[in-house]
Amino acid sequence: MKFLPAQLAAYMQVGTARRNLRALRTYVLVMLAMITAYSIVFHWLMAAEGQQHSWITGLYWTLTVMSTLGFGDITFQSDAGRAFSMIVLLSGVMFLLIVLPFAFIQLFFAPWLETRQAARTPRRVPEGANGHVILTHYDPIAISLAQRLAYHGRPYWVIEPEVKKAMDLHDAGVRVVVGERDKVETYHALRAGHASLIVATGDDYENTNIVFTAREVAAEVPLVSVVRSADSVDILELAGSSHVLHVPEMLGRALARRTLGGDVRASVVGRFGELMIAEAPVTGTPLIGKRLADSRLREATGLTVVGVWERGHFAPPTPDTVMGPSTALLLAGTEDQLARFTELMVIYNAPDAPVIILGGGRVGRAVGTALDEREVPWRIVEQNPSVARPDERYVLGSAADRAVLDRAGIADAAAAVVTTNDDATNIYLTLYVRRLRPEIQIVSRAGLERNVPTLHRAGADFVMSYASMGANAVFNVLEKGDVVMLAEGLDVFRHRVPPSLVGRSLAATGIREGTGCSVVALEVEGAAVINPPPDTILASRAELILIGTTEAERRFVQRFGR
Repeated sequence: MKFLPAQLAAYMQVGTARRNLRALRTYVLVMLAMITAYSIVFHWLMAAEGQQHSWITGLYWTLTVMSTLGFGDITFQSDAGRAFSMIVLLSGVMFLLIVLPFAFIQLFFAPWLETRQAARTPRRVPEGANGHVILTHYDPIAISLAQRLAYHGRPYWVIEPEVKKAMDLHDAGVRVVVGERDKVETYHALRAGHASLIVATGDDYENTNIVFTAREVAAEVPLVSVVRSADSVDILELAGSSHVLHVPEMLGRALARRTLGGDVRASVVGRFGELMIAEAPVTGTPLIGKRLADSRLREATGLTVVGVWERGHFAPPTPDTVMGPSTALLLAGTEDQLARFTELMVIYNAPDAPVIILGGGRVGRAVGTALDEREVPWRIVEQNPSVARPDERYVLGSAADRAVLDRAGIADAAAAVVTTNDDATNIYLTLYVRRLRPEIQIVSRAGLERNVPTLHRAGADFVMSYASMGANAVFNVLEKGDVVMLAEGLDVFRHRVPPSLVGRSLAATGIREGTGCSVVALEVEGAAVINPPPDTILASRAELILIGTTEAERRFVQRFGR
């Protein structure tokens, strides 16, 4: 598409281009007819005045007058001739100086330029493309996933049927291919059979069509579908999805894990083979007011405290870290060690106060289901009568109404979970609840990652992003569980021991001091060493399992390499 003839040929293949050129051709024919008619009338009027001119002179006079360039060398002497000159002049101003530039730009130049720009947007992936990820949409989950893929050096391509949107994405640096999502040809152009993963994030009905279509080209490639409704899980599996992710339920359970209430127990939030990562609040236990060094948790259970949550803020643990009523411990160990911790702590109960859930949609109901499993009382505030269930635990009304919150029991609630699907509403409600109950725990949902800091500033203790949760779940499928998101911006991830660390003891690496990451386990040929001692020597074939923030992981990669 680099040469003008090829660009014009591509332009002519567009239906609107052909219509535009027909309109432009009609305009040109009208202009030629007008010029011819004016030339004939010119000769007739000149003959009436006794002047004789050639046909070339008549055409010359018509064009100079219509273009307002009249040189004054040929003029009429009669009023009729001068009136005719005025008509020719005004029509020339209208048709040549106003309509012609507009028609040329609107009907030819602008569409041709757009076609030329659109030609830059790929219609297929490069020959030999292999191991790439295909994203069928570019929604919040796909945006977050694309950022993760780019960070880890994994190629991806987005399908976009609209050329204008595809051009905008291409100009923004997104790897996009123009094509219809329900056409087999699109997946041939994307070399779907050679992809490492196909991700469908549309609505449940569209995803079913996409899965059927993609399976015609990529029968063996893993295919992940993200569903909105739990009823669609079985249907998408029947359609051919390798993995079906019900993100609302996943997000609801993640939000519920962070709420205070019920028995004190360790809730598993991540798993790497035998290694399990769990969270446990210390509310209502004798651990309140103690330093980690004095808690003797490792001696009693074998678990290692790898992090401390304090009202939504994560910090690496130190021996002098003091645990308070709002502290939650991040623990690493085996299933048996977590069971011993639960046996020790289950006798302590947090205050038997309800959890208030603001929003009764899919995520809100998932929070309630997860709290039921922990035997934690809850109330859901929902203003839409068609969404509210016929359950006494549902309170119908606006969460922005103080009287409605009072009926829900906000005065005695242990925590509030904000679950609406609108970030602006979540920020509003978080700020309102924080002003009503300064000491209450607030756990909030975010739709977009960029609104997470705003929700924290509004008063949320914990924030979980719908986009991040979905993207991380998909990424775990791709990496086969090499990354687990514990909270927004906090991950457990796997890295092969960098060459610069081979042969050194764990204590001598300075990983925690230099990067902020904590090593929670080592894996050597499938055998895991959980909570390895500081004198452990790192082997070249070993893999580190670390916990840290996104920035800490970036520092690890910058310092030690991949």
